[in-house]
Amino acid sequence: RVYAPRTYAVEREKRSKPIANGIFSWIPAVLRVPDEQIIQRSGLDTYMFLRGIRSNLIIFAVIGVVSAATILPINILGTNGLSGLDSLSIGNVDSKSSRLWVHVGFFALIVVWTLWNIVGELRIYTHLRMWWLMHPNHACRAQASTVLVTDLPKTLVGNEKRLFRMLDTFPGGVRQVFVNRSSDELTDTVKKRDRLAAKLEKMLTKYAVKCVKTYEKASLRGDMYVQPPRPVIRKGPLSLFGSKVEAFEYLAAEIAMCNHYIAQSLKQMKDFKREPSALVMFNKQIAAHMAAQVVLDYKPFSMGNVTVDVNPEDVIWSNLKISPWSRRIRGYISFGITLALTFLWTIITAFFSGLIQVGELTKLEAFSWLTKNKYALGIFSGTVPSLVIALMMTLLPHILRLLLRLEGTPRFSLIDLRLLHRMFFFQVWNVYLVNILSSSSLAIVTNALSDPTSIFTRLQEDVPKSAINILTYVLLLTFIGAAKEILQGFSLAMRYLVPLLFAKTPRKIYSAEKPTEFNWGATIPTHTLVFLFGFSYTFIAPYVTWFVALYYAIFYIIYRYQFLYVYNDSKWVTGGLSYPKSIQQIL
Repeated sequence: RVYAPRTYAVEREKRSKPIANGIFSWIPAVLRVPDEQIIQRSGLDTYMFLRGIRSNLIIFAVIGVVSAATILPINILGTNGLSGLDSLSIGNVDSKSSRLWVHVGFFALIVVWTLWNIVGELRIYTHLRMWWLMHPNHACRAQASTVLVTDLPKTLVGNEKRLFRMLDTFPGGVRQVFVNRSSDELTDTVKKRDRLAAKLEKMLTKYAVKCVKTYEKASLRGDMYVQPPRPVIRKGPLSLFGSKVEAFEYLAAEIAMCNHYIAQSLKQMKDFKREPSALVMFNKQIAAHMAAQVVLDYKPFSMGNVTVDVNPEDVIWSNLKISPWSRRIRGYISFGITLALTFLWTIITAFFSGLIQVGELTKLEAFSWLTKNKYALGIFSGTVPSLVIALMMTLLPHILRLLLRLEGTPRFSLIDLRLLHRMFFFQVWNVYLVNILSSSSLAIVTNALSDPTSIFTRLQEDVPKSAINILTYVLLLTFIGAAKEILQGFSLAMRYLVPLLFAKTPRKIYSAEKPTEFNWGATIPTHTLVFLFGFSYTFIAPYVTWFVALYYAIFYIIYRYQFLYVYNDSKWVTGGLSYPKSIQQIL
């Protein structure tokens, strides 16, 4: 249920065959699955993600082999007298040595090799993207030829015929136009009905279990079965006030009233308030893609956001009400908060870590006992600050998602696609530039201020030393990250806690059985960051590329299993749009 839910909990055509018992039997099993079946079972987004991981593995595997045969011997035979891993870096080679030209040639070679691979993969992606768009399974869907147009001008909001005529010029013409409407009363009634239905289902399930237990007890004693009294409920707010009534009949009557109001409201849908957005369904798929790529209005921000392949479950309907100017202002505020959060993250983490320093806590009477127990003191001082920082890093994607939603992003999939860039920018600044290179950068700047002519010497000496920090971080991600990914500790805990504490109805038990969804927006930037680590130090410290290749090799095998047997992202269907965004980050 945790490690292989896709063998039973998904559509039959997307299920994977169970794997034989054995600690490592899953590795050859997933490697034997052809690429066509991966696309069929998990979709193009999954396949392009796996293909990107495999491409990075090939890039760094070749770079590692070539570097071991070319620049690594030159570094080892250097005359600067460095020891340990530093002797394998370019810092061990004298800055006046003519052998450094080999490093220049090697770097030029790996740039050509990397670009050649990227261009080749983008060509394959383009062909697969076109194949996916024109495949009958996708092209036959209504969403394939439907676009969502936001920020409609007032002249078109109340005139559907004019909007129809304007877009009917595309090939095949328009089949239908739906100007979105809203009703707060109807929305509230639907939410109320869902709450009442969930409450009724919970009470019925609880009562049925009680009846079964009563019957079993009566049977064991040989007594006559007597049905337990039905539960009662108060009619007032929060079921705390008002007269008592029979719960089942009252809730059923309330649900019936909500259904009647919903049915009557749908008949009067033309009276609902029109919103500045519309769903336009074309007769041909090519017309929808053309409409999404042209300028529909000459006015600033008017009809500027047109998206294709619209799935109603993917739309954030509340954000369609936002005006274009408000959306723009919200975007600036959201981006400003993201920048502030990125640059101030080091200060924020230091602040929260400082709040829980043992020296400060032991001054409080509640924590004074720590000074008497060295073992507890050591565990507390070494674990708690790291847990606080880890918790903040876990909350970060949720904070950024909230900002993207508040700024008016109309679709959930667009939020994750935009999250890719924000998470990558955050990690480049806080992991690569600040945490990894802070020591060498500070030394370089300090010496440059006192002796500007020594900057190149300091660069040669200090930058290679930071390769050990990068290597440590990559190894940490390789083994701890891989173990976390394959063990699925959180999903394992939730699998037993949710049914035990919360899932008391068939509907909630079914929801608890659903496979886990992959965190695209927060995970892809981490793999791109590792690429940045490896490529930056290919000629400075070539041994880093060996472990980067190991990183991609381990995660490639793990992710093949996870997407075939664990993850189910039926709502994440973009046709591989995350892949070119990750390539953009690499470049």
